[in-house]
Amino acid sequence: MARSIVSLLATLALSAAVVVALCPAIADAQDQPARRPLTFAERQDKINAWTVGLAAGLIEGAPLRLAAEVSRVVDDGENLHVLPIVTRGPTENLNSLLYLRGVDLAIINSDSLDEYKVAFPDIGLHVKYLLSLFPSELHVFVRPEIQSLHDLAGKKVNFNTLGTAAAYSGPLIFSRLGINIEKTFIPHQLALQQMRKGDVAAVVFITTKPVEAFIRGQWEPGFKFLPVSYDSKFEDYYLPAFLEASDYPALVKPGERVATLAVPTVLATYNWPVNSDRYRRVVRFTDYLFGRIDRLQVLGFDPNWKTINLGATVPGLSRSSAAQEWLDRQSRHGTRKQ
Repeated sequence: MARSIVSLLATLALSAAVVVALCPAIADAQDQPARRPLTFAERQDKINAWTVGLAAGLIEGAPLRLAAEVSRVVDDGENLHVLPIVTRGPTENLNSLLYLRGVDLAIINSDSLDEYKVAFPDIGLHVKYLLSLFPSELHVFVRPEIQSLHDLAGKKVNFNTLGTAAAYSGPLIFSRLGINIEKTFIPHQLALQQMRKGDVAAVVFITTKPVEAFIRGQWEPGFKFLPVSYDSKFEDYYLPAFLEASDYPALVKPGERVATLAVPTVLATYNWPVNSDRYRRVVRFTDYLFGRIDRLQVLGFDPNWKTINLGATVPGLSRSSAAQEWLDRQSRHGTRKQ
């Protein structure tokens, strides 16, 4: 009996000690006001605070796919949300970046700056680049009777549909070459059929090699790619490139290289004022993308992500301070990713 009483008293003492220990926490909790639900306006502000608009391109184009892949990798719920936006094409995206509300970033072709030279000569103060993506190689594919670029003078050359890279950059390149052609803008699949019949002399593709149509297509002897030499008239926006047998074994002989141009595809940003809300979003986006670039270099994403060099420069544009600061931090710690 005495032992039971002692055990009961010990249990009561322990319980009392626990209650005393918990009393401050309970008191503190009671002093805290209940968290009220967010209002509709507050919820809107919270969602928008770290949402970034990325002008991508046509729904069937590669830039939109790349933007979707970027969005997946940098997504961090309420901390960062990237919205890829369907647009009229990468050559129109520069216009969206300059004038359209809600667009913080855009995938553009570097030579799209050319049309702003006269009307907007200080465009470089408003647009900066974060990342040089993949070069889009120029493919000038011609019929057997065409032996040189000058043979195309006065003949039909197709540049794909309006809004595509070929439809903008192709005529610009031919203008710089000084060759006056009859331009057509129909889907490349249709143009290739007309080319076989002799109705079209050439088709111009501007996209990352290799192009599926040239790999799988069966072409009669004489169909070929024409070389385009890189010289001073292309130094402002373009890069030298080559088409090789490893790209097109049925159209380029082993050991041969067809000289051509490449149009840099760029992830660009508007030059928001430092410390503004829009600039802070771009900084966070840059930190996430650059820090997670290896996540894009695995199976399931575009294989060209493996060729990315975060430090690569872009003709005609200067790098965003958000990107430069990230690269500088990595250099100081000796951990820059290529």
